[in-house]
Amino acid sequence: MSSRINHLTWLIIPLLVPVNLLAAAGWTDYATVSELRPTIHHRYIVKLNVSENPSGCRNKDTFYQDYLVPGSDQMFRTLLEAVTTGKQVRVFVTGKCELKGYSEISSVGIIP
Repeated sequence: MSSRINHLTWLIIPLLVPVNLLAAAGWTDYATVSELRPTIHHRYIVKLNVSENPSGCRNKDTFYQDYLVPGSDQMFRTLLEAVTTGKQVRVFVTGKCELKGYSEISSVGIIP
């Protein structure tokens, strides 16, 4: 009986680990912005046509940042420039995944 409980414990523990602990931080590849969406939910959402996203979040092409985070305004302006000019950008994902599977970003790079 005791060995059966131990076996079940090893099967259940991985299911209890938060998704953001399994994710990784790093830069995406450069891509075009397919959507930039300011919201009333204290964050903006950006979709990039990336082929690489190191975060491992469920939604590999969708990213977010909260408005109140220092630097979020500069990141938004850089993304907006990419939308208006067609330039490619890359984002640094923190490894944090939110409930819809979007990756949190902390930096944006743009190709001149």
